[in-house]
Amino acid sequence: MTAAPKANRPDQGLLEKEGKYLTFALAQEEYGLEILKVREIIGYIDVTAVPQMPPHVKGVINLRGQVIPVVDLRAKFGMETADVTDETCIIVVEIAHTTRTFSTGIVVDRVQEVLDIRGQDIEEPPHFGSAVRTDFILGMGKVADTVKILLDIDKVLGEDDLDIPSL
Repeated sequence: MTAAPKANRPDQGLLEKEGKYLTFALAQEEYGLEILKVREIIGYIDVTAVPQMPPHVKGVINLRGQVIPVVDLRAKFGMETADVTDETCIIVVEIAHTTRTFSTGIVVDRVQEVLDIRGQDIEEPPHFGSAVRTDFILGMGKVADTVKILLDIDKVLGEDDLDIPSL
């Protein structure tokens, strides 16, 4: 029995990434993150700045008595920051690092929809050379004629970004 050519066989790792993704926009690009990581979506509220944070960490919010750090995803990705609009949202995500799980808010331009993306419609991120990090990208989701950049939010928000002492 001869194995099927690699081009015709879906990668098992990509098939495991099949599932529901919340899609959102930053500038003209469309992204997705696993719906199971999303705790809630809230309209933009005032963020309390915390001194000596990296530029992409906007500060913290008080969400029903819980203090949650907030990251500007545009700034984290090196994009130009944008003014807050009626569509600007904070997506509260559940992040896992080592033995801890905690909530973090990410600021996005607008939330779009929840999509069910099949494993065979997800491709590995393109290789841009060793100087470009892509380890935080789960894959590239092909939806109709568009591509959604599927993020591994645990890797996007590394521990060094969220090491906010005793909040």
